[in-house]
Amino acid sequence: MGSNARMKIWPGNPYPLGATYDGGGTNFALFSEIADRVELCLFDDDGKETRIDLPEREALVWHGYLPRIVPGQRYGYRIHGPYDPANGLRCNPNKLLLDPYAKAIDGRNDWNEALFAYRFGEPDSRNDDDSAPYAQKSVVINPFFDWGNDRPLRVPFHQTVIYEAHVKGMTERHPDIPEDVRGTYSGLAHPAMIRYLKDLGITAVELMPVHQFVHDSTLVDRGLTNYWGYNTIGFFAPHNGYASFGGHGGQVQEFKSMVKALHQAGIEVILDVVYNHTAEGNHLGPTLSFRGIDNPAYYRLVDEDKQYYYDTTGTGNSLNVRHHESLRLIMDSLRYWVTEMHVDGFRFDLAAALAREFHAVDRLAAFFDLVNQDPVVSQVKLIAEPWDVGDGGYQVGGFPPLWTEWNGRYRDSVRDFWRGEPSSLGEFASRFTGSSDLYEIDGRRPIASINFVTAHDGFTLTDLVSYNEKHNDANGEGNRDGESHNRSWNCGVEGPTDDPDIVALRERQKRNFLATLLLSQGVPMIAHGDELGRTQNGNNNVYCQDNDISWVDWDDARNQDVLTGFTRRLNELRAKHPIFRRRRFFTGDTVDGVPDIAWLRRDGQPMTEADWNTRSGMTMTVFLNGHGIPERDALGEPITDDSFLLLFNPLGDAVQFTLPDKNFGRTWEVVVNTADPLLATRRKTAKAASQIDVTGHTLVVLRCRY
Repeated sequence: MGSNARMKIWPGNPYPLGATYDGGGTNFALFSEIADRVELCLFDDDGKETRIDLPEREALVWHGYLPRIVPGQRYGYRIHGPYDPANGLRCNPNKLLLDPYAKAIDGRNDWNEALFAYRFGEPDSRNDDDSAPYAQKSVVINPFFDWGNDRPLRVPFHQTVIYEAHVKGMTERHPDIPEDVRGTYSGLAHPAMIRYLKDLGITAVELMPVHQFVHDSTLVDRGLTNYWGYNTIGFFAPHNGYASFGGHGGQVQEFKSMVKALHQAGIEVILDVVYNHTAEGNHLGPTLSFRGIDNPAYYRLVDEDKQYYYDTTGTGNSLNVRHHESLRLIMDSLRYWVTEMHVDGFRFDLAAALAREFHAVDRLAAFFDLVNQDPVVSQVKLIAEPWDVGDGGYQVGGFPPLWTEWNGRYRDSVRDFWRGEPSSLGEFASRFTGSSDLYEIDGRRPIASINFVTAHDGFTLTDLVSYNEKHNDANGEGNRDGESHNRSWNCGVEGPTDDPDIVALRERQKRNFLATLLLSQGVPMIAHGDELGRTQNGNNNVYCQDNDISWVDWDDARNQDVLTGFTRRLNELRAKHPIFRRRRFFTGDTVDGVPDIAWLRRDGQPMTEADWNTRSGMTMTVFLNGHGIPERDALGEPITDDSFLLLFNPLGDAVQFTLPDKNFGRTWEVVVNTADPLLATRRKTAKAASQIDVTGHTLVVLRCRY
């Protein structure tokens, strides 16, 4: 251990927070309202520690500047201050703490008892063992990077197709990616991966958490890991486990290189971010950073007993969005990822928790005000997961106008429709046309709805049509974890089968889901690997499975050419025809003698109120008027398109549809048939008022020729 005498420290500046290298040295700044003294701890490559008191305290920020401290320097903090858990105060200088503003973090935690503030089995005791030998270290980074002419892409939402992806899961088994970069940022940036995404028609990748996260000790003890990464400890640091460059902060340069490569291909980067809680858990969790720096500032404590944490996330704690410092942390982090890391947007995990200044979810909360007023953050894509686990936490449709939302009601309705649930037709129609009932009232448009059928949390698309029940035994929790009500249908057999009829039905159902998703109004999101037939063998909660259960099997993907090609053609159809990605809701207004949208029975006649409420109404035809798009192009010219008919048959038997009369169109061409994905036997044209047989569990799309 060193001393202050060994290294001269200058006063430095209180801003910016964190460790900031300027070419000659590094400024260190740390917020703590409750600290009496703050020690900066520097570590050499052998683990030798030098401690230096930060000399200045200004506006609750402790700070100092060290000349000749360069990128790659590992460091941490020790906080001297009150230790009174009953009153929410948990300072202990024996615990080495990560910088909340660390731009990079080195190593992994070794789950020794020293990382905890108490002795195991004695929660009221105090543990003064030194945690430094077992703790991760913060790293000073090189902030300089040659971005060239890289800039935010700003792809309009109505032209966006999102692909939810896991950095490791997408690349770990890809045969065309060199083994030494599989599972890394460099792997995702590899030309083979970018070429695949471009060919598929993807415009944005939404990366599952890449903020530095912690593998829970309970999982590690069971030989598992926190694969999904919803356990953040560093809101500024790219996760070091996805870096191929090793330690000393190289993950920052590697992440930037990945973003630059994706941008050059025209693909946006959206981050799934977890600002609602941290990896320190409840009152029995480890002391890694925030808890030991200023527990009541960073965490929401129970008002009646401050030794406990107020938890609306199901993880043991909730970030204290009532406190100015927590809000500053969130906003500084968001700005950093936009300005310094060049990302194009964010998906906020359990976003309802960020709106709980008091008890209820409040769309007028300070967090939303700050985002709305921020000149940087307000300009990127903002996607809310509009729920948490607290009272009144389900808030689909309840977010402010600037925001888009994961539309959970879309997922549920589309699943119910294609598995033949009765009385779901009206709900399905609303979701298919952009959910105006949820978003129009406050001036939002169809793009407010991020449509999805599957996501990381739950069944894959293949498993959705192959399992009625979850099969999560590999997680070691007795199959008790994960959602039990999946709105899935196994098509007659649970799990794998060689029955050709069931296999064909499952493939058709997968195409039904993908076609519905990509032709609905709103913004589609595809879960990675769904277009490749990815299976998790019925596990609907692979949060801890960093292995073949969760990784994309690229060898098997070679057998999924039909499904992949079908998805690609749907994306091409959506991109070519603005009728499938309108910027305004349908109104029913008449254009050229017919409405902008019409709902017809299978006999070609308009649906009645009774049709919407009977099971026989489960089949329907939807007419989309390409001449009824109330928008203009960049030159101010009206946008027109072809008109389309979509024939939905979720029933088990084939049904004969009658096309509408010639007022809707004289001649129609089949462009999509989920029962004939290659259109090998399509009828090239069909006349108005003619009949078309539609196979059971099938969607047929026709384009008006004239």
